[in-house]
Amino acid sequence: MHSAVRILQLGIAAFVCVAVLYTTKCVCQLLAFWITSLPTLIWTQGFGSHSGPQAHGTGRLATQADIFAHLDPNAYALLSNGVYRSDPAFAPVVGTIDYDPAGLRQKLLGDSDMNSTVSLSQDTLLSKAFSQSLHPTRIIPYFYRATGKFDDDDVTITTLVTSNRFKVLKQLVERYRGPISVTIHIPFPSATTLADLPPDSPSLTVLHDLHDLYHSTPHFGNYVDVHLALSPFSGKAHNDRSASHSKDKGDGEGGRQFNVWRNVARLFSRTEFVMMLDVDFAVCTDWRGAVRRAMKDAHANDVGIARRSGGISADKEGRTSEVANSLREGSAALVLPVFEYISQEDGEDQRTFPQDKESLLRLVNTKPPIITSFHASWAPGHNSTNYPKYYSIPPGADKIYKVETYQSSYEPYVITSKWVTWCDERFTGYGANKAACLFEMYLSGVSFYVLSDHFLIHQNHKYEEEARREERKYNRKLYTDFKEEACLRYLYRFHHEGTLDSPKGSNVKAECKKIKSVTKIAAELLGVTL
Repeated sequence: MHSAVRILQLGIAAFVCVAVLYTTKCVCQLLAFWITSLPTLIWTQGFGSHSGPQAHGTGRLATQADIFAHLDPNAYALLSNGVYRSDPAFAPVVGTIDYDPAGLRQKLLGDSDMNSTVSLSQDTLLSKAFSQSLHPTRIIPYFYRATGKFDDDDVTITTLVTSNRFKVLKQLVERYRGPISVTIHIPFPSATTLADLPPDSPSLTVLHDLHDLYHSTPHFGNYVDVHLALSPFSGKAHNDRSASHSKDKGDGEGGRQFNVWRNVARLFSRTEFVMMLDVDFAVCTDWRGAVRRAMKDAHANDVGIARRSGGISADKEGRTSEVANSLREGSAALVLPVFEYISQEDGEDQRTFPQDKESLLRLVNTKPPIITSFHASWAPGHNSTNYPKYYSIPPGADKIYKVETYQSSYEPYVITSKWVTWCDERFTGYGANKAACLFEMYLSGVSFYVLSDHFLIHQNHKYEEEARREERKYNRKLYTDFKEEACLRYLYRFHHEGTLDSPKGSNVKAECKKIKSVTKIAAELLGVTL
């Protein structure tokens, strides 16, 4: 009897031991699985205690999944699998663009071939489109896409932003309330994926801030297309020690590739006309409405309809319809004069800025003046706008006048056709980057016309003077070489087109004869005397 009880007790003890061991094994496996899955859980679901933005319309804090929920699978796969990855096997994930040469051939020759559609990797196309950018740089178009519908003849503001200017971007969006195409730099370390990033990384911080910004007002969703430019470079692209220090961290300003970012914003804009604007300038007058009315008036004149009121009229230097048609053709640019407050403090709150020319002139003409032309101490930058003439035209006249004294440092803020020349992407950092855009535009045959009743005002902020000095040294040398190169390209092109002695070639002849090496080469190789 006792032996039977003893055997039963031993059996129960053995069963309990086996059960404990089995349960412990299951718990350990479950714990191991949870630990190995933790990075993915953090990325896809986020931390409940994250102090970032709220998910749009839910009243709860936004998670990583909220931030990327709007992306198409291709864009998300790109971020998840390696932003700078160039493996050909990865290309199909990025997406393709179908090109149909058969359609063009059928129109031209009446030939048809139903099997001639070619698929081109989007990755390949964008890498070629921005081949002069610092590498690696990844462009993601339409990270956010506006839901609003825009007329072809509308004017899209194209601009570029780093995360420290998000507040000013919001002010621009709320003031303009029209189409905006903006390139935003996102610092992103090389050789990494989203899952590799710690929750407090600069990359995720900026993406959270961007999500918060975009959903802070419905005007973003209505009007603003956001394109991302991801790169690991530091702010000082030409300082080797700084660049190497932050290249792997991805915490810099992308080498300040301003012209790359300008081209991205313009390429993906959705209207025929664009305004190349820096985000720190406040929109004070309704130049958008004036331009749109002028374009409609020009069309009305072309088809014999009576002219509407409220547009832009030209002085004796040219008819409005001619300038409007030139704007559409890409041979005219409309200049908005720019101003700034003399006192740093006075120019920090754009809510106090004048909203019409009459109010502006009062602040310009008061003694001492409160407002002056932008960067008045650097006359070559904006004096070709001819401010005395601008002041002399009465408010409300809505006149335009032609810029007569262009020089290569001139860098106005202009409204142009989307299809004018592109900005040279070799310019990175401060100095000459925008002047290079305008210089090539001018050589191509574009004339500049000033809108006499409209203006922009710079919202004052502190400058990084040390960075600007270093970058200007680099860009000064580059700009000298660029001007010579651009002159030779356009002289050669117009000479062989037979347009060098036409109005189209007048700009390149007038400007390039100022460069001795160009006049010599043009005479020797082209037989052209400038």
